[in-house]
Amino acid sequence: MRKTLSKLAGALALAAAIATPAAAQVGSDVVRGKQAGDLVLGLGAIGVLPSNGGRVDLIGGKPEASNSASPQLDLSYFVTPQIALNLIAATTRHDVSVKGSALGNLDLGHVWVLPPTLTLQFHPFPAARFSPYVGAGLNVSFFYGEGGRRTEPVNRLVVDTAVGFALNLGADYEIAPNWLVNADLKKLFLRPDASVNSGLVHARVDLDPWIIGASVRYRF
Repeated sequence: MRKTLSKLAGALALAAAIATPAAAQVGSDVVRGKQAGDLVLGLGAIGVLPSNGGRVDLIGGKPEASNSASPQLDLSYFVTPQIALNLIAATTRHDVSVKGSALGNLDLGHVWVLPPTLTLQFHPFPAARFSPYVGAGLNVSFFYGEGGRRTEPVNRLVVDTAVGFALNLGADYEIAPNWLVNADLKKLFLRPDASVNSGLVHARVDLDPWIIGASVRYRF
C-alpha cells in the first residue's frame, strides 16, 4: 500500500506542476462552464484497488491481486453540455497470489493490465464551477507481461482478456476558463479467467476493482 500511495503522489505532483500556469487566473468570477463540442484532456493518477475473490479449481483457495497505482491520461468529448463520453488510458502491475490452497499460500508472480474504460457521463450542472457527474459504461481489460518470482510448483500464469461493466462518479472544478481539476471514482465488475501451469489449474478471479483518480484537465 505504501508503494501505491507513493506512485499516486508522484503522478499527482507532475499533474499539479503542469497546471501551475493556470493558478494566476484562479479567482475569476466568470465561469465558462461545459459546452457542446468541448474536448477535454486530463493528466493525473489512479489507484487500482481490487476487491479480490473468486475460486480455484483442483487446489482450492482464494485468488488475490495487489493494489497498484499509475499515471493516467483521459479524454472527454461533450456531445451536449450535459452528456459526455470519457475514455481512460493507464496500465498497472499487480502481484498475484492464492491464499489458503491445498498447497498453502502460493505466489503466482505478477501481471500487467491495460484496462481502457469508456463511460457515458451525465453532468447535471454544466454551467457551475463545481460540476459533479455520474456515468456508466464498459471496460475491456487486457492482461500481459506475466512474470516474476513464483512459488514451486507454479511455473506459468495466464490471465484471459475480460469485459466488464463500469459505474462512475466524479466532479470537475473549474479553476480557469480552460483548466479544471478532477476527482473520479469508478467501480468495475471484472472477473477474468486464469490458468496456472498451462491449464493444469483453472481459476476465476473476481477482481471487481475500485479505481480512484485525480487529475488536472485542459479544455480545448
